[in-house]
Amino acid sequence: MFMYVLKSARYLAQDALERAILAGDHVVDATAGNGHDTEFLCRLVGESGHVFAFDLQGDAIEATRRRLMNAGLLDRATLIHAGHEEMADYVRGEISAVVFNLGWLPGGDHAVTTRWETTRKAVAAAMDLLKEGGIITICAYPGHEEGEREKRELIAYLSTLDNRRFNVLEQRFLNAGPGAPECFIIQKMAFSG
Repeated sequence: MFMYVLKSARYLAQDALERAILAGDHVVDATAGNGHDTEFLCRLVGESGHVFAFDLQGDAIEATRRRLMNAGLLDRATLIHAGHEEMADYVRGEISAVVFNLGWLPGGDHAVTTRWETTRKAVAAAMDLLKEGGIITICAYPGHEEGEREKRELIAYLSTLDNRRFNVLEQRFLNAGPGAPECFIIQKMAFSG
């Protein structure tokens, strides 16, 4: 018997991605990290789709490469050792989804974290690349100073988006306490002029 359980911000993001991505789609993992989301996306896009995965840290790119190689999925991805703010320089054409997991590399140096200045550029680039009906998921981790700043600035920025062009949803667990991860989902709407 299946029982739906609200688990985490990442779970909510993955649930939305499973609904939005079809086999053959092109998608972006803006923060490859240890490759968990990249592998998940490679499975969703299937043999005819493609994933562009970005990370500024060489260790993250190598961890993602190993994970995909072990899963037999490396041919479905292009791993890009660059910051997500450079997305538009590497990705051409429309994409169906973009995944962001903000913060630091799990198991990595906590001094190396995403920052609002580059995240803002990356989110703007993602919105430009997104096809109509496509989604962006952003998991924010406000449990540290830069993470709180990033979440606060993200809310302010997303609140200004034209609601005729984008739907924006913020999901948070009200009883999880301060600093709990939050999930944002942005969907690009069909433009009617």
